[in-house]
Amino acid sequence: MAASLATAGSRSNRAVLLTVTCLGQFMVLLDNTIVGAALPDMQHRLHTQLTGLQWIVDAYVLLVAMLLLSGGIFADRFGRKRVYLTGVAVFTAASLVCALAPSLGWLIAGRVLQGIGAAALSPASLALLAAAHPMPQERMKAIGLWAGLSGIGLAAGPVAGGVLTEAFGWPAIFLVNLPIGLVLLLVGLRHLGESRNPSAPAIDIPGTVLSVLGVGVLTYGLIEGGARGWTSPVILGSFAAAVIFLAAFVAVEARRSAPMLPLWLFGQRLFTVSNTAMVVVGFALMGSSFFFSQFFVYVQGSSILRAGLQTLPVSLAMVIVSPYAGRLAARYGFRIVVTTGLALAGLGLLALGTVHADTDYANVWWRLSLAGTGFALTLSPLTGAAIQAVSPQEGGLASGISSTTRQIGAVLGVAVLGAIVRTRQSGGASFGASLNSAFVAAGALTLAIAVFTGLWLAKSEPAKGSVMTQRATDPDAVTTSNEASVNSR
Repeated sequence: MAASLATAGSRSNRAVLLTVTCLGQFMVLLDNTIVGAALPDMQHRLHTQLTGLQWIVDAYVLLVAMLLLSGGIFADRFGRKRVYLTGVAVFTAASLVCALAPSLGWLIAGRVLQGIGAAALSPASLALLAAAHPMPQERMKAIGLWAGLSGIGLAAGPVAGGVLTEAFGWPAIFLVNLPIGLVLLLVGLRHLGESRNPSAPAIDIPGTVLSVLGVGVLTYGLIEGGARGWTSPVILGSFAAAVIFLAAFVAVEARRSAPMLPLWLFGQRLFTVSNTAMVVVGFALMGSSFFFSQFFVYVQGSSILRAGLQTLPVSLAMVIVSPYAGRLAARYGFRIVVTTGLALAGLGLLALGTVHADTDYANVWWRLSLAGTGFALTLSPLTGAAIQAVSPQEGGLASGISSTTRQIGAVLGVAVLGAIVRTRQSGGASFGASLNSAFVAAGALTLAIAVFTGLWLAKSEPAKGSVMTQRATDPDAVTTSNEASVNSR
């Protein structure tokens, strides 16, 4: 009887844990897409230009990209519950700062804090879930549920953003995080158990600082170059500083005994090519989606609510197709599935490059769906391939690096495609024509990386059936699924 009660209590605690971790990751993923729907209203109410909108997005994504690996190490060393709840608290408080921001500067500061909170919250939520499910099959099931349920945030973002912004204005998209965050803190403090890894590596502070500075000043140059002039001393100086910081980062990482980014991993062709492709996926996906709502509002004259609904096919396609990407890769091989996905995404973006103000939505939605389907086919298999290139003990690191490269690509995508739009507009092109150029550039780059991936991995792709991502909709879930597979052998 006592054993039965203990088992029931354990299942109850795991159910609470799954709910808390899913809700936390849901909040982070919701923030990835909900902001896009509100960008036109932000531009109007904050009296900002395209550059300001780029910073609103990139200030968040930049901090997530640069701190994601460190967040996972922090969780292992200092306690996964502690880091998770700290991340929730920072993210929630930052959301309030964003909602109350009286100016663009305050909003960007709030977005930076949100990025810091998300970089702690996200890896800690997965670490908590993995630690609570030591049995491989149970862990795979839990991670699959975590990825699938939290992934709903991606699809809910455009609709929720459109509804809230239309009814209450853009601050409402951040206020929605407050009740979620407060519930997570109250339930988490009471029900979550603490766990840590005493043998976790030391935190690479020099590498973290140099990576943030390097990518940060590079992003500054790309975003501000269109406004200040590409040959201005400030912009040229930022690019020079980026080269210095990133070179110093490589030098430091090459000499550290426990670097945040082990450079020797890139000696594996499979690892290098999969992460290169992941940068392009992040670049094209985030860079193009940054302009979706702006296209419908400013070019086609849609309301903010309608624009949010009109962008839904991208995220909906990703939520529906992603769970099957790993299964397809296991059946048909990584190279075929990823190359096909990249080609579909590239063709979808190229097709979006031909839409105009009078294009009927019936001739637009399928282009968005095509791009979303293509990206969905690439995310989990790309991370799974990177994991296959390293030893089982390094699977978590490989997955973290894959997520980081995707986020870095997202930062650069918003910055570079925004620069293309600004440059075209300064040359006299309309906003719609400028957006077409950005979509075409993203599509062409995606098709190019499809060819590159297909050719370079012809002899080094993992064997069919080795990419264990059948239940994953989030790349981080690939790590646990793959490790569970290894441990069960």
